[in-house]
Amino acid sequence: MIAIVGGGIAGLAAARRLRANGREVTVYEAGGDEALGGLARTYPTAGDDVEQFYHHLSKSEEEIVALAEELGVGDRLEWLVGKNAYYVDGVVHPLDTPWQILAYPHMSVYDKFRLGMLTLEVDVRGGVPSFDTYDDLADFEDVPIREFLLDHTTRGVYENFFEPLLDAKFGSRKDDVSAAWLLGRIKFRGERDLLRGEVLGYFDGGFAPLIDALVDDVGREHIETNARVTGLDVDDGAVSSVTVAQDGAERTEAVDGVVVATMPNVLEELTGYACDVDFQGAVCAVVTMDEPLTDTYWLNVAHDAPFGALIEHTNFVPPERYGGDHLLYVASYVQSDDEWLATADDDAVEDRWLGHVADMFPDFDRDDVSQFRVARAPRAAPIYERGYLDLVVPYDLADEVADGVYYAGMASAAQYPERSLNGGVVAGRECADRIVGN
Repeated sequence: MIAIVGGGIAGLAAARRLRANGREVTVYEAGGDEALGGLARTYPTAGDDVEQFYHHLSKSEEEIVALAEELGVGDRLEWLVGKNAYYVDGVVHPLDTPWQILAYPHMSVYDKFRLGMLTLEVDVRGGVPSFDTYDDLADFEDVPIREFLLDHTTRGVYENFFEPLLDAKFGSRKDDVSAAWLLGRIKFRGERDLLRGEVLGYFDGGFAPLIDALVDDVGREHIETNARVTGLDVDDGAVSSVTVAQDGAERTEAVDGVVVATMPNVLEELTGYACDVDFQGAVCAVVTMDEPLTDTYWLNVAHDAPFGALIEHTNFVPPERYGGDHLLYVASYVQSDDEWLATADDDAVEDRWLGHVADMFPDFDRDDVSQFRVARAPRAAPIYERGYLDLVVPYDLADEVADGVYYAGMASAAQYPERSLNGGVVAGRECADRIVGN
C-alpha cells in the first residue's frame, strides 16, 4: 500500500494516478472532510460555494485543465475576463486595454514601452530586440529583482509599478526575491484580450466540483480524514510503515511507499529531511456585501495599506451565482510572526481592513457587509529568493531519506517559479510516475 500524506490537490492527484496504475493507496488528511482540496477549500454562500482563498486559472495551466477533462468536469470550465486596475493616490486606474495603459499617469510613455516589451518577453536593451533572453529562468536565479528591473526596464517602471506590488507581496523580504520569479510570473499569466483584458479560467460552481470529482475518482473509501500521520519507519533502507493518529488512538500501517504531499515542515517532522525554503503566511477575508465596491476584479494598491490587494470576485463571476451577493476578497501576506496580522483576531482584522476600505472608497457603507470570514494559512507560498532552485525538495527522496519516500508538496520543483493548483497536479503525478516506474 502507498500512503499519501495530505489530502490537497497534489495528494489526490498522486492517489488517482497510482490507482489508475493498479496500486493500492490510502490518503491520510489531518483535517476534516472540509480540508480535502487544501487551499481550494470553500465556504458556503447563498448560491455556489466559494473558495476561502481566491483562485482562478491561467491559460498556461494545462495539466489541471486536462485533469478536469479526464474527470468529466471540463465542460464546467469557463474562460472569463478579469479586469485589472491600480489604486494610486485615491484613484482607480484601469490597466487592461492599450489605451488605458497609455492613459496611466504615473509612468512616462517610454516607461510603458519598456514595461510592455518585458511583458512580451522581448529584451530591447542596446536597441536590438532579442527574443530569447528570458527563455531560461535559471539564468536569472541569482539576480536581485530590483537590479534586474532597473537594467531591463527603467527606474520609473520599478518605482511606480513594480515596487508597490513587491512591497505588498513580499514585504520586508522583497530584496531577497529572484528575478527568475518575476519572469516566471510573466510567463505564467493568462492571455490577454486587447479589447477587454486578461482571460482567466473558473469553474461553474467553483473549484469544489473539480475537487469532488477527484475525491470520487480516487474513491472515498481510500481517503481517511482526521487522520494525522505522526511517524514513518524505515527498515533496511526502505520505508516500511507509517503511524497514524485518529480518533484518539494510534495505529501502524505497513506500506510500500509514502508520498508526502504537504508542507516541508511535515516532511522534516516525519523524516528529518530539512528544507531551507522560507514560506510566507496568508490571511484572506471573504467579505459578503449587498452592493459592489468597484467594477474591477483585481485591484492592486500602491500605498501603505494594511492589505495587499482587493479582489472583487463577483466582478469576475456573476453575483447571481451567489444569490445576488457581492463577494470581495481582502488579502495580505505575512512574513514574520512579529507582524500585527500574524496574531490579530478576526474582529480586529475586520475593523482595520474595512476601516481602510472605507478610507479608500468614501461611498463604501459597512452596513452593506453581512459577513466577514477570515481564513489563515501559515505557509501559503514560498519566498522565491535568489538560489531557490538549489533549495527545492526532490520528488524521489531515496538518496536523502529512504527508498519509497517521495515529496509532492509546495517546495517541489513543480511549484517553481510560482505556486499553483496546476503545480500540485504536476507534483502528484511526478511522484506517482516514479513509483509506478520502480
